[in-house]
Amino acid sequence: MSGIETCAVERIGVRVYTVPTDAPEADGTLAWDRTTLVLVEAVSGRHTGTGWTYGAPAAGTVVREELADLVTGRDAHDTAGAHEAMNRAVRNTGRPGLVAGAVSAVDLALWDLRGHLLGLPLARLLGGAARPVPVYGSGGFTTYSDERMTRQLRGWTEDQGIPRVKIKIGESRGTRERRDLARVCAARAAVGDRVELYTDANGGYRRKQAVRIGDALADQGVTWFEEPVSSDDLTGLRIVRDAVRPDVTAGEYGHDPAYFARMAPAVDCLQADATRCGGLTGWLRAAALAEAHGLDVSAHCAPHLHAHAAAAVPNCRHLEWFHDHVAVERLLFDGALDPAGGTVTPGADGAPGHGLRLAPARAAPYRTA
Repeated sequence: MSGIETCAVERIGVRVYTVPTDAPEADGTLAWDRTTLVLVEAVSGRHTGTGWTYGAPAAGTVVREELADLVTGRDAHDTAGAHEAMNRAVRNTGRPGLVAGAVSAVDLALWDLRGHLLGLPLARLLGGAARPVPVYGSGGFTTYSDERMTRQLRGWTEDQGIPRVKIKIGESRGTRERRDLARVCAARAAVGDRVELYTDANGGYRRKQAVRIGDALADQGVTWFEEPVSSDDLTGLRIVRDAVRPDVTAGEYGHDPAYFARMAPAVDCLQADATRCGGLTGWLRAAALAEAHGLDVSAHCAPHLHAHAAAAVPNCRHLEWFHDHVAVERLLFDGALDPAGGTVTPGADGAPGHGLRLAPARAAPYRTA
């Protein structure tokens, strides 16, 4: 490669960190009280790239036992080749879900390593620049009281100036419609009419139920209705999308281009999560597929891993500033971005890669493997 020194990946390391949430949390279909981050380090000479996925610690085992030897010794700049080799190797292991998360973490670490080797922020390396990326505050869990939800929403809108926020609905798999709608009304009252209000049902509703809810959401000025029905129900997503005024969105569980190709015709905006869909390599492919269908893409969770790619993709609508992941990434790493005013600007300080550096002293108490 002319002008680029060939550097081999010398080592792949794995660490697991588990951080308790600040209170019990739930959405429409799941409850939790901790967040687990599986960290991958890719080392070449004096440079280390880091990537991670959120999920079960077993993803770290997949990295150690299935992927590390495949990547070690490869040219550190050959992210596409490493990505293809990993995907081929896990054919019999089963690619979706946990294994896709492991592949994603390694791919993200390799991209960060490339940034460090070249001395470039990923935004520039990916063909973008240090430009502002819109964010939306995301939380509003179904376990929150109205008072706690109001404090969180106003923290984003009034303290940080973020003009778009999202809350969870579909409580108890869609069995508490009245409370869902009462919480949406409370959220609108908390943020006022000038703030964009989004909702996420996490697949908690049935088809006709989702249409009824969507009509009520539109009356409250809600413009984003995420996973009104299960993301596995593509026919249902299409039915709801065609029947309601808010944009219907889904895609966060995608793991390969074929998944996004099936999803795109059923939604108004395609979501993709780099910690699940094959890292930055997979996320950029999902964004291109969305563009081919005339859609925007939205980055799901893990904000600091998505920010640079979002700055390099013209059809990226926004980045999810998710409460749990923001807290974990600020705790475990230095270099966190500032969303004041409703945007983040990755690469503005010129730091190489994604710009985050593990803070060993702060992270140590949360290491579990």
